[in-house]
Amino acid sequence: MPELPEVETIAQDIRPYVEGRRIVRVRVLKPDILRRIPGSTFMRRLTGRRVRSVSRRAKHVVLTLDSGDRLVVQPGMTGSLSVANGTAPTDPYVTISFALDSGKRLLHRDVRRIGAVYLHAPAAWAAYDRALGPEPLDPAFTPERLALALANGRLAVKKGVMDQRRLAGVGNIYANEALWLARIDPSRQAAALTLREVRRLHGAIIRILRRAIEGRGTTIRDYRTGTGQRGTFQARLAVYGRAGRPCPRCGRRIVLTHVIDARATYFCPGCQR
Repeated sequence: MPELPEVETIAQDIRPYVEGRRIVRVRVLKPDILRRIPGSTFMRRLTGRRVRSVSRRAKHVVLTLDSGDRLVVQPGMTGSLSVANGTAPTDPYVTISFALDSGKRLLHRDVRRIGAVYLHAPAAWAAYDRALGPEPLDPAFTPERLALALANGRLAVKKGVMDQRRLAGVGNIYANEALWLARIDPSRQAAALTLREVRRLHGAIIRILRRAIEGRGTTIRDYRTGTGQRGTFQARLAVYGRAGRPCPRCGRRIVLTHVIDARATYFCPGCQR
């Protein structure tokens, strides 16, 4: 599933074409992608609205409209947003087409349709936003705030880092990479980390996410940027997807396990003891 770097890349790519533009027409081609709103209502509330800003929150692209509503796109495994010229979409995987006053179209595409598109009124968005954890690239995200997020419960540190209520935007790929960079065993109890370890993990999370954004995200299979290209960060992964290969730091073979959270967890038994 696209994580913070992938969604940030999509938002950055579409922003110059969408921000400040008016939506003149909406076509919902695959209504099952919508959540908690009928297609007719969705189209009515969006038609004629101007996009004030394009941003990211956690793993969601957020378009703030002049009505105060938020158009929220969760890409899921195979979802994407891109901008195309004004011709009608012929791609069978396009789920929603937004015609803009510039003559271009904003297209939501989802091959397997396991992503989601929401339209939140201001109060609903505020409640949704409050339920999410802090943004790891926000200047207010400090080692102390990370320690507080991981303090409660006996869950493994990898699960804690991936819990969107504790920390927003980090998923399986970057949790694996950050824990390797910080030399922390992903199965360690989160609340048992020392302050020194938390500080290492805090720095590792930020460095990994920033590097991944510079690389325009990680394409393992389906992810595409807002311009339809593959990410490049997969070439710089240290442990994810590298089971049985030598650790780039110590040379021990990288191990794959599904025991921690039923997800693919990659770690080095030499570096992450």
